[in-house]
Amino acid sequence: MKKIKIGILLGVVAGIIDVIPMIMQKLTWDANISAFTMWIVVGFLIATIDLKINSIIKGILTAFLVLLPTAILIGWKEPVSLIPIAIMTTILGGLLGFSIKKILDKK
Repeated sequence: MKKIKIGILLGVVAGIIDVIPMIMQKLTWDANISAFTMWIVVGFLIATIDLKINSIIKGILTAFLVLLPTAILIGWKEPVSLIPIAIMTTILGGLLGFSIKKILDKK
């Protein structure tokens, strides 16, 4: 249960970090809520999935796999907007994977 709580908590933090620039750009609330909830799910999955790979790679891979269905919809209408999305997904996914492993290894 500790793993789940830590994953969700750090997912919330990543979601807030991701949504702040989106709010400043005045993106729609459905996009903001979608991004925020994606990071909660990603945090949960990173904390609970047992992949024997580097934690940063695990975070990035998990984040992109969760993003993929939405990225197809976004890219269909606005392919250029996938560039900042991919950058944030790489950074936050890697940080989330690293942070979750670091905290769970301490306990």
